[in-house]
Formats: sequence, C-alpha cells, structure tokens
Amino acid sequence: MYWEAPELEKLIVSGGKPLTGTVRVSGAKNAVLPIIVASMLGSGKSTLTEIPKLADVHTVCDVINSLGVTIENPCKGTLVFDGSDLTSTVAPYDLVRRMRASFLVMGPLLARKRHAKISLPGGCSIGARPIDLHLKAFEAMGAKIDLTNGDIEAFVPNGLQGARIYLDFPSVGATENVLMAASMATGKTILENAAEEPEIVDLATYLNSMGANIKGAGTNTIRIEGVQELHGAPHSVIPDRIEAGTFMVGAAMTQGNVYVENALSEHLKPLVAKLKEVGAAVEEDIDGIRVIGRKPLRAVEIKTLPYPGFPTDMQAQFMALATICEGNSIITETVFENRFMHVEEFKRMGAKIRIEGRSAFVEGVPKLAGGRVKATDLRAGAALVLAGLVAAGRTEIGSLYHIDRGYDDLVAKLQRLGADIVRVHVEDEQ
Repeated sequence: MYWEAPELEKLIVSGGKPLTGTVRVSGAKNAVLPIIVASMLGSGKSTLTEIPKLADVHTVCDVINSLGVTIENPCKGTLVFDGSDLTSTVAPYDLVRRMRASFLVMGPLLARKRHAKISLPGGCSIGARPIDLHLKAFEAMGAKIDLTNGDIEAFVPNGLQGARIYLDFPSVGATENVLMAASMATGKTILENAAEEPEIVDLATYLNSMGANIKGAGTNTIRIEGVQELHGAPHSVIPDRIEAGTFMVGAAMTQGNVYVENALSEHLKPLVAKLKEVGAAVEEDIDGIRVIGRKPLRAVEIKTLPYPGFPTDMQAQFMALATICEGNSIITETVFENRFMHVEEFKRMGAKIRIEGRSAFVEGVPKLAGGRVKATDLRAGAALVLAGLVAAGRTEIGSLYHIDRGYDDLVAKLQRLGADIVRVHVEDEQ
C-alpha cells in the first residue's frame, strides 16, 4: 500500500565528514500515529498531510484498514481516511504485535462500537510500558475488561461515560487513548496528570476539527465534553521534534553547520539548552534551527523526563555525542528502565561507558572506531548512525527495521548533507 518492508539490509557509514547544508524535517511519527487512529472516529473523509514515509505508518494503516477504515494515497505525504463503516472490533494479532501504538485503536473502538479485542501490543523492547493506565481509565468510563490468553477484550454495553481520571504517570499513550474515547463518551471527562507533549496538542487539535470539544491539551489537566458524532476533517501533522533533534546532534558531533528546516524551537527547548551547554552554536528563527559544531565539545549531565523535560527519545543520540565530549558526562534515564541497550553497541566502537542503575557514566574519548553494530531499538539505531559519522573507518549497522519505523528517508537526507552513508542488501556484501 503506502510502504513496503525492506529485505535484509544494512547501513555502511564512513566517518569523518561534517554535515553541512539544509535538511527538512518530516511530519512527527509520534503525532501521526494517534492522529491516523483517530480517523476511525470520523464519519466521512479526513485528509491528512505531512505524513512521513515510515514502517510504523504502514503498520497502523494496515491495522485500521483491517477494522474497516478505507484509505487513499492520492499523492506523496497525503493520506485520506474514511471511518464511516467500521466493520470489525477485533485487531489482528499479526499486525498489533509489530507496534505498540496499535493499542490506541481500543479507545475509538469502545467509543464507536462499545467493544474491542486486541492482543498485547509489541514495539521496541525498551522496558515495560504497561497498558494498565489505559485499562484503568476505560474502567473508570464504564468498560468491563477481560484479559485472557494474551488478549484484552473490553465491553461497554451502555456506552462510555464521562469520568474524572487521574493518571499515575503522565503517559502519552494513555492520554491519547482517553482523549479519543472521551470525545464520544456521554458527559464530561476530566483527565488529570495528563501528558503535555506537543503530539498531544496536535491530536486534540485534529479531534476538535472533527467536532470534538477538548480544552486544556498541553497542560496537565484536560477537559473533554463528549459529543454524539465526529466527522472527517483536514489536518497537517506537526514536524518531528525527535528527527529534528537527531540532525541537530549530528551537526554538533561532526563539527558541521546544518539548518534544520521546519524544526519548531518551542518543542526543542531542553535539547537546545543542552547543545549550547556542550559548546555548539544554536541559532533559532521562525522557519527552523541552525546548529554549528564547535570544538571543544564539553561533557554534560542529562536526565530524561516527561515533556517539557529532556525527551527520552533523544537520550541515545545525546549519549552518542557524549562519547566524544571532553570530560565525563552523566546520563540518567527516568522514563524507561531498559533504554541503555545501545551502550554495548557504543562500546564496540571504543566508547567508555559504565552503567549504574538508571545512570550511564560516559568518559569521552578522542575518537570512536568503526565496527559492526546493530540497532537495538528505534532511537538507538539513529544514535549508532551518528556515532558512525564521527568514527574512524567504516561502521556497519544492522537491524534497520528499527530505524525504518521512525525516520523518513534518513539515508538520503544525510547524503544530501554530505555524509558518506549507503544502504545495501546484506547478500550484496557476501
């Protein structure tokens, strides 16, 4: 349909070239997935633009298409959805297991069909990302939940009812699921300790354009007045702040000069602050952000936190930067408990890192060395690409399906910035 999964491939990166030029950021992966799912709620066509070409987009389209949503792809970057005729309330296991965001279909299914059955979701293995917050919220809204044989089945025979819900953790996924479910519930829902990410605001903007009544998105308390019906609507997805951040870190690491077009500085404040702290020059304007790498790069301390704190999705990329900073950096991961799997891959390239609990202690080295590594998850894959850009010699990166899940045309964009990077079939190298 919109994207075809690649055969076994790997990236070959030869380091030593600074990134220079302009790169345009694509639509946000973490915004587009829930927005595509939200199209299930609308009777009529929704035209979504700034759609990135990602494996995860392909997967979520397959999931909702299997439930009866029709999908058109009239031109590059645009998808048209029509949720008028949902025909199923059972999400297929073979699709759901590919991606954790598939679980977001439960909210819309309960809102429209009063029933949903879905397998426990898959995705990156970066730690326990429990769905109990989602389930507690649905139960507060009147759902009956049954967990058997790895499947979660929910019923709301009388329809979802508005409720006061407090999230024990400001989960992005749970906030999104509640927003979609509550949009068509009876009465008012007040969601406290909600996630505040820009992607939440983008979803609420889209839902409101479909006829929902949502106030407070972007704060920790969101109020949703349920409506009987939602309609299709046009929407343009916000730029991807994590993709932008990845190119910004790459510019700093390679002593480059990159203008990241379409990057929103309002969404990137903690990253901009830390790049300045390590010694990079950062210039912000209305159309994007320029990053100029300067020597020396200084060590830094980082702690990942829910938005507006430093994003966990930039932790691996910033660790790649820290491996070549002068001095000792400390990176503490508070969001996911198993998000240091890339450390062993960095060590293969000569990095000096030790782990103590939830903190990584990084001793900067003058130069990384190329080697054979593999992407352990989506953001780790991007971080290894960045490491390869500054390593001496050749770096081979495998398990590219992780990178394909979240980066639109990464290789071509880096090539246009001057990087020596190619994508090859594994059999071509044998």
